[in-house]
Amino acid sequence: MRLLVAEDDPKLLKTLLRLFELNNYAADGVTNGTDAYDYALSGEYDGLVLDIMMPGLDGLEVIRRLREYGITTPTLFLSARTEVYQRIEGLDAGADDYLPKPFSTAELLARVRAMLRRRDNFTPDMLEFAGVSLNSATFELGYRNASRSLSGKEYQVMQMLMQSPGAVITTEHFITHIWGWDTSVDTSVVWVHISNIRKKIEALGAPICIRFIRSAGYVLEAIDDL
Repeated sequence: MRLLVAEDDPKLLKTLLRLFELNNYAADGVTNGTDAYDYALSGEYDGLVLDIMMPGLDGLEVIRRLREYGITTPTLFLSARTEVYQRIEGLDAGADDYLPKPFSTAELLARVRAMLRRRDNFTPDMLEFAGVSLNSATFELGYRNASRSLSGKEYQVMQMLMQSPGAVITTEHFITHIWGWDTSVDTSVVWVHISNIRKKIEALGAPICIRFIRSAGYVLEAIDDL
């Protein structure tokens, strides 16, 4: 899961990004509403966590513009504005939930999980393809009675492939979706993760493969289809 976090307090933003990363979310952070809007327009995010009072565009204007543009990414507002009418204003603007500051980390994570469960393209706890399973709770790739653990990034790569078996995914799409737009990660990092996943697939004896198509990208296929 990839989140965009918009918070104008740099210290709090750093804390939030670290919190989400420790809980197996990929997260990008921005400190103003203008950047939040531009990033969210990419459609690369599974959820948005937005402060309301930000320089540039405030959170309410960001979500209004996104909804008008047709971006339906689920959104959680964080704000020190706690009056009931202020919460209603945020929800009416198009947000899915509202959490007043200060908040507990446990409640924040619970609200984010609930928000992501409600999204239209919700990813189930278990993805399956050609008899192979990918468990989002344990980060395990399974086949028959055997399983192999994946690292966080390996899991995210495999999740993208198993969500769209047979579709070609470019290296650039892996990088922007998993590491973010402004990352310094190069294509070799994607190759290393896919190489590690291939070894685990082979160790399981699973009837799938990740095929590389020159000048295009990677595709997950069932061996019987080759």
